[in-house]
Amino acid sequence: MDRVAPVRDLRSLPKAHLHLHFTGSMRPATLLELADRYGVRLPEALSGGQPPQLRATDERGWFRFQRLYDIARSCLRSPDDIRRLVREAAEEDIRDGSRWLEIQVDPTSYAPRLGGLTPALDIILDAVETTSRETGLGMRVVIAASRIRHPLDARTLARLAVRHRDRGIVGFGLSNDERRGFARDFDRAFAIAREGGLLAAPHGGELSGPASVRDCVDDLRAARIGHGVRAVEDPRLLERLARAGVTCEVCPASNVALGVYDTFAEVPLRQLWEAGVPMALGADDPLLFGSRLAAQYEIAREHHGFTDAELAELARQSVRASAAPEEVREKILLDIDAWLAS
Repeated sequence: MDRVAPVRDLRSLPKAHLHLHFTGSMRPATLLELADRYGVRLPEALSGGQPPQLRATDERGWFRFQRLYDIARSCLRSPDDIRRLVREAAEEDIRDGSRWLEIQVDPTSYAPRLGGLTPALDIILDAVETTSRETGLGMRVVIAASRIRHPLDARTLARLAVRHRDRGIVGFGLSNDERRGFARDFDRAFAIAREGGLLAAPHGGELSGPASVRDCVDDLRAARIGHGVRAVEDPRLLERLARAGVTCEVCPASNVALGVYDTFAEVPLRQLWEAGVPMALGADDPLLFGSRLAAQYEIAREHHGFTDAELAELARQSVRASAAPEEVREKILLDIDAWLAS
């Protein structure tokens, strides 16, 4: 009689989470509570209990996505709000099996309500340090510049990030609409960050095609690419990413919610996997996309046929691409082996 292999719980699979945005990590219930406290009227897309269908591949869709994100961010007004968000993001990640979280934030966005850029960053870093210590989750920060701001602003952020590197900043990113501006405009900011010991993790290859990924590698010397899925449209680029070991932070729920692909089955996880491109699955903005970290692994299992052994390897790839200390990586990798052996 044939024995059916057990289906392991993907929430218990140890993993690293490398693509999670700050405001986008908020619990919907927390947003509702803060909006009520501050008298912020939320649009139905944020208050109706269902994630909005954003279809941001056109300008109108992206404007709607950004507007919703900005409204949610406007509800974070005090140090206590920041501490709560960080604590709850960590709790959600722990439930989903995360052992290491690198949360991405642009402190410029919070500075007006928190006393300025440096005070805002201090509040965020203090919250991350305290939460990591109290929950046991390894937690660090990626500072992200915005493509829609001037490149000089990105240089200011890069210098600030390097100065605070010893307080838990591990990387420097570039977010917002990748169709705006050129990666090369931000090359000096990324050079400052790299020279200061931070890894380069810009967004590319989601709303724009493979050229966006290539520019991030060529102009910003990216070690990781936020998303990167459109690289599959260029076989030579895929070979290059695989050869160089550049990790793509793939966020399937985001890809579908934003209209990059119509279904989860179309997200090119298998193509990236078969090309040997390392991946780190991420939730991106759970507040807007409706699913957290373990759900991305469920998508790989249910829609792409990833076996438990392959899912374990995806988790290993997320750990290897992280900025976790070597002893932390080794412990998580051993725990992944134990999960697979169970």
